[in-house]
Amino acid sequence: MTAPHTLEPLDQAIVRELAEDGRRSYTDLAERVGLSVSAVHQRVRRLEQRGVIRGYTTRLDTESIGLPLTAFVSLTPIDPAAPDDYPQRLSHISAIEACYSVAGDESYILLVRVASPAGLEDLLRQVREAAKVSTRTTVVLSTPYEGRPPAL
Repeated sequence: MTAPHTLEPLDQAIVRELAEDGRRSYTDLAERVGLSVSAVHQRVRRLEQRGVIRGYTTRLDTESIGLPLTAFVSLTPIDPAAPDDYPQRLSHISAIEACYSVAGDESYILLVRVASPAGLEDLLRQVREAAKVSTRTTVVLSTPYEGRPPAL
């Protein structure tokens, strides 16, 4: 379920604070947005139920966990008449962090993280075999910023 395009100003403030730090306590949120702790708790619960807040995640330093190589892999169908079920065909590959359906020459762009160039080569082989697509890969050299909260 998608949320309406606009949120009440207090809900916007809560979402903005949680997007900046999803671990903020209800007490901290209440102080920052000028509501009681119970009112903030109720609003957060409603935002979760409406699907505005879809979950809470941990951002990892991928280099520290042994996945220093990030790449974008564009998928183009080999057979344009083939069913468009690539996300399902690739869902078992854990190195794929995100799958974006896109407009343009490619059908999808994958965000992948692997340990090495050899790992990327193996991943590309897996993707091509599982989805029956051609790939075009862009390797990320550095990431000046990532995961920034949206402008509300």
